[in-house]
Amino acid sequence: MSKLRILAGTRKGAFILTSDSNREKWNVSGPHFAGWEIYHVKASPVNPDRIYASQTSGWFGQVIQRSDDGGLTWQAVGNQFPYEGVPGTHQWYDGTPHPWEFKRVWHLEPDLHDPEVVYAGVEDAALFRSVDGGQSWQELAGLRGHGSGPDWQPGAGGMCLHTILLDPKTPGRIYVAISAAGAFRSDDHGQSWKPINKGLVSEFMPDPQAEVGHCVHRLAMHPSRPQTLFMQKHWDVMRSDDAGDSWHEISNNLPSDFGFPIEVHAHDPETVYVIPLKSDSERFPPDGKLRVYRSRNGGQHWEALSQGLPQSDCYINVLRDATCVDQLDPCGIYFGTTGGQIYVSPDSGDHWITVVRDLPAVLSVEVQTLA
Repeated sequence: MSKLRILAGTRKGAFILTSDSNREKWNVSGPHFAGWEIYHVKASPVNPDRIYASQTSGWFGQVIQRSDDGGLTWQAVGNQFPYEGVPGTHQWYDGTPHPWEFKRVWHLEPDLHDPEVVYAGVEDAALFRSVDGGQSWQELAGLRGHGSGPDWQPGAGGMCLHTILLDPKTPGRIYVAISAAGAFRSDDHGQSWKPINKGLVSEFMPDPQAEVGHCVHRLAMHPSRPQTLFMQKHWDVMRSDDAGDSWHEISNNLPSDFGFPIEVHAHDPETVYVIPLKSDSERFPPDGKLRVYRSRNGGQHWEALSQGLPQSDCYINVLRDATCVDQLDPCGIYFGTTGGQIYVSPDSGDHWITVVRDLPAVLSVEVQTLA
């Protein structure tokens, strides 16, 4: 029988939850790093006991934690990111008279093949890579050095690089998304980058169809068909079938096309999930009813999934890194809320079970399927 491990980052620590393949009863371990903001926790797909966590505070700055025993013990790895020593800041020495500063690591993405390689997306937007398990880091400076860089502007949550996708079929291809700059693709291991925002329209911009400046909230893809990308944008749910070179809208019959997360079913690249919010100013479920929306045909039509979820007086939010899927059959769908709940559907969204109810605000949810 398979074992499941949920890795949850919250406002006040990290939590590890384990269950068998029935996904009905969960054991909770934590909080790890109690009281600290843990923006993201993710395990290596190569070595499931290697887990990375992004620990941050406004006073002590950014720390990368690593576990090599499935979360039983942790160590702060390496020299961290080079910084000036000012509490709450990290200044990256890029050769300029005034070192560039970033605030936190939003997202960690372990490599698909090498457990020692891990990528980090930070705020203000930049991409780093470590090839020694987090002991040292180098900036992939071609992204921040792209000619459009001076035009990037922060979204409401800051100018964060929050999504990193590694293409499993095209070596060297990396996708990232930045709020509020847009989506970018590299085809040479992160050395050079191109904006991939054609077809996006953002009415708040002076040029609604500009090359950069779009507030992309999340990207998702299925590993069997990585040229097809799905996007939850600040208004609009979008799809690309040419590796991001062009996009078209698939919001269709959704009650709102504003939201943060988007996920693809583990076994069906045409089944997609979103969690709409009422609006950018009212960031809670429409009508106070928490509903996940599923499309079985790549976004042409959406159906509401609500059985087991609160259907009155629910005013939580679901953040961009707080959804994931497992690899079991039927596929499990998971999400965490700012109210401290984590939900799982063991049948691809038809029914929902509360995994845990009273955590701190959930910032990220990842799941491992273990033999």
